[in-house]
Amino acid sequence: MKASEDMDYKDWQKIAKVAEKILNDSNIKGLIITHGTDFLHYTSSALSFFLRNLNKPVVLTYSQRSIDRASSDADLNLRCSALAAISDIAEVMLVGHSSINDDFCYAMPGTKVKKLHSSRRDAFKIVNSKPFAKVYEDKIEILNSYNKRNKGKVIADSKFEEKIALIKIYPGQDPDILEYYSKENYKGLVLEMSGLGHAPTQRARKSWIKKLKEIQDKGIIVCGTTQTIYGRVNPFVYSNGRELLKTGIIYLEDMLSETAFVKLGWVLGHKEWAKDKKIIKEKMLENFSGELNSCLEK
Repeated sequence: MKASEDMDYKDWQKIAKVAEKILNDSNIKGLIITHGTDFLHYTSSALSFFLRNLNKPVVLTYSQRSIDRASSDADLNLRCSALAAISDIAEVMLVGHSSINDDFCYAMPGTKVKKLHSSRRDAFKIVNSKPFAKVYEDKIEILNSYNKRNKGKVIADSKFEEKIALIKIYPGQDPDILEYYSKENYKGLVLEMSGLGHAPTQRARKSWIKKLKEIQDKGIIVCGTTQTIYGRVNPFVYSNGRELLKTGIIYLEDMLSETAFVKLGWVLGHKEWAKDKKIIKEKMLENFSGELNSCLEK
């Protein structure tokens, strides 16, 4: 057994390879993967990109509280997962408690979930999207569109570039941190920026503008997401954002930072894409697995 915080892309690749074999077995209706909670959303994002032409449900589920506790969420989560796994929803999804009560679970899109509580049974919430369904112990209530079960063949496309990083921007942060990633030959960075997509600029005591230009001129891909839970980046609203955009940052709309990290590694892992920044940008902004939502509710 391995804790989710001990996992990395090698583990995601192993899971994808096993999943490919299982899902292409005509005798199997769907797949349930039990997983630790802390970094579960990284794995669900990875499988959402790795498993191309998905033909059956792939359900990731968890337990916030161990099965020997009276308050355990394991029983309902597993029961609902079993029903989701034989459903018509051919998606990578998390299935878990919708609230602290044992009423029903949500089937949540794998690229749009985030762990928002350290211990509650309904720790995982959907961000900037909707659940595929409410899943009860004995029925499923569909809430949103989904890819349907089919007879196609799943392909595990699990190429991944590990020289990537996720950097959280904070007040007064020294841009010299970027020198480390340049010296260590990193290929891509995701900046988790403030609000609409900002970092310290020309009016800051430690501006990031010069360093960002330098590392991108050396070929490092830099993407931007927001630190806020909901909403999207938009560099056109304020001058700071426009200055940062001119450096070459790829702004990733409403993509979650964790999902962006995984997707960047997957995109850069494809050497035929990674040769050209224009193609990289196109792929990062292509909606492969529901990771982007152009119609956010206000």
